[in-house]
Amino acid sequence: MSNTVNAINPRIDRTVQIFDKFYDYSQAISGPEYDAVYSYLRSVFNTTAQAENFTTTLFRIANTTGQPAITLLQDIQGASAPQVTLVFAYYLNTFQSPATQMGVQIPRTPNYYVAHNIRQ
Repeated sequence: MSNTVNAINPRIDRTVQIFDKFYDYSQAISGPEYDAVYSYLRSVFNTTAQAENFTTTLFRIANTTGQPAITLLQDIQGASAPQVTLVFAYYLNTFQSPATQMGVQIPRTPNYYVAHNIRQ
């Protein structure tokens, strides 16, 4: 029986702890899954900070919706940075209260008197 250099040591914990100070959010996820998501988002965005923030956001969306992170990643593959931002904003908007879902569920109409005084 031969040993290989790339053999996985089963005694090593292969999880990654992600956290977001702004939302006070943390989650333990598998290392290879994190690497796959981060490397893809790093190819989409210009800076590492953007890729790290969006990686954390994708895992937060996956945790909240109950969908696997890899499935969400497959849904956004091929999208540009603004398109990815739009998809993430849609998901994050649905996590908030219904009052913050501006333009997502039903169109909002302003008060007639307020709208009358606004010049376009």
